[in-house]
Amino acid sequence: MRDNVLWRKQARIIMALASALEVDEEKALDIFYSTETYKQLSDAKYGLQLMSDGYVLENVIAELKSKER
Repeated sequence: MRDNVLWRKQARIIMALASALEVDEEKALDIFYSTETYKQLSDAKYGLQLMSDGYVLENVIAELKSKER
């Protein structure tokens, strides 16, 4: 059950990421899975599963911006 909830959360974040970056969903999926935020979201010890989708999305975007520099 918990895995299904996390999977749906990740799907919502990926869809929002695609919209924010103006890319297709497949590209957003690749981008999301390459982030440290995704790794932390997948590990309960970080507690990101408890945060809102928007908060996690902001972390992903901030991480991507920091990689651009």
